[in-house]
Amino acid sequence: MRGCTWICLALFLVMAGCANDKEENKEVTSENDVDAARNFIRSALDGNWREARRFMLQDSTNTQLLDTYENNYQTHMNKEDKRGYREASITLFDTREVNDSVAIIKYSNSFKKQKDSLRVVRMDGTWLVDLKFSFPQTDTSAHAH
Repeated sequence: MRGCTWICLALFLVMAGCANDKEENKEVTSENDVDAARNFIRSALDGNWREARRFMLQDSTNTQLLDTYENNYQTHMNKEDKRGYREASITLFDTREVNDSVAIIKYSNSFKKQKDSLRVVRMDGTWLVDLKFSFPQTDTSAHAH
């Protein structure tokens, strides 16, 4: 009887561990334009650049812009500012639908409290942030400071 109890306990622990792995590995997805913007902003505020890229329109200009922001975050930002961004909440002010596959999201974060806008586009049924709208300059070094 004692052996059966240990086997049941071991099986229970294995099953519980598998359930937790599924929860932890659950991938964040965007159901709409607002979700895509919020997921991108949250990832960027947290300094999770790999995750932010998942919510971004993949092209050379957007990649270059995000690389610049990531480099600035890693090399120039102090620990207090990083913590401030990580702890910041996101405030969404307005969503303007340009058409059925483009929206402009106005937002700020509670750390810097500066209003900004993101363009979100639907590509192949997936909503993605297009950074070129917010930063149309061709020289991304202007955003490094």
